[in-house]
Amino acid sequence: MNSPAPSGTSAAHWQTYGLLMSHGRGLPNDDALARMLATQAGGGGSLPVGLGLRPAEFAALLKRHFPGAALPVVSDRPAPGRDPRLSEEQEELTGLLDLHRAGQDVSEHWMSVIVATGCMANDHLWQDLGLWSRQDLSELMARNFPTLAARNNRDMKWKKFLYKQLCEQEGIYLCRAPSCAVCRDYALCFGPEDSLSRR
Repeated sequence: MNSPAPSGTSAAHWQTYGLLMSHGRGLPNDDALARMLATQAGGGGSLPVGLGLRPAEFAALLKRHFPGAALPVVSDRPAPGRDPRLSEEQEELTGLLDLHRAGQDVSEHWMSVIVATGCMANDHLWQDLGLWSRQDLSELMARNFPTLAARNNRDMKWKKFLYKQLCEQEGIYLCRAPSCAVCRDYALCFGPEDSLSRR
């Protein structure tokens, strides 16, 4: 991942990122996870404490990717509880992602949970996850869920794409247009993902 940190990044953000990467094991998801955790330590992103993982899973993630690293305490985050109204939706998204895992590392399942948790928030998925750019998210998706990522060959916004995949998997077609190219909502699904536009 080569994208720069977002503007206004705090010193704590950089310290956390540097600390984590100095303890990183060189695994494929080290950088993405360090970015998420650093963003969270700096007050950004939308993920709860533990990135949406259960405490034992989060501890295993830290041990696997950043052994010996001591994270700063993040106190302004909600506990990793699950909203019962969104629980089924989150489980379905996790299941969809798990079906398309690369099969290279245990952290792919953790990423399924983390990405599904990020989908429950309101900004662009890369922002909700605490990544630094859409490119970071595209790389994460290609690395962890390559067959699913390959389907997003028209650069659809990731949340829209994942929900569209869920709908198609269930045989539900909400779009009225015969194709995306002629849909009046095209810009909502395929428009730019800067900090001013939503989802």
